[in-house]
Amino acid sequence: MTSHYPGETALRLADIVVVAKTDSAHADDARKAIENARRVRPEVPIVRAASPVRLDDEDAVRGRRVLVVEDGPTITHGGMSYGAGFVAATRAGAARIVDPRPRAVGELAKILGAYPHIGPVLPAVGYSKQQLDDLERTIERTDAEVVVAATPVNLGALIRVSRPLVRARYEFAEVDSPGLAGELDRFLDRIGLRSS
Repeated sequence: MTSHYPGETALRLADIVVVAKTDSAHADDARKAIENARRVRPEVPIVRAASPVRLDDEDAVRGRRVLVVEDGPTITHGGMSYGAGFVAATRAGAARIVDPRPRAVGELAKILGAYPHIGPVLPAVGYSKQQLDDLERTIERTDAEVVVAATPVNLGALIRVSRPLVRARYEFAEVDSPGLAGELDRFLDRIGLRSS
């Protein structure tokens, strides 16, 4: 939160801090995020929230060979070996997560080589024409029956693949009371924008 741009900038400008993914993060990591936020912005309310991951079509994944495309920065610079797409596909009962690493081409092969911690997933990176072509080609070279896309953008609008593409999305769930809605009401009252 305080070691990357734009995260630190957003934190310093925040009127309310939301610490998300408390349902899946390690308790120590969530605690550290809250401590960091309090150190930088002790005067702002901090709200803990859950971030359950949902697939647009779980039935399309269940019992199938699934290739997962994850949010690139989370997997590369974030240091994670997999992300939300892998978790959602596994929970939905994928028969097998297809490892794309042996089939990766072009820039994706270079990225996977530069970040050896990455597990059996593809990071979506950059979205240049070459990177999108390499992503399409890598997907097509695998034996996956379904692709799970856990990227913030609609990957299906950017690439064409010959198998179904199922999106994984985070949802927001309140954990604390008054929660985000309550803190937003307090903020609007404080700045005089909430109608009575």
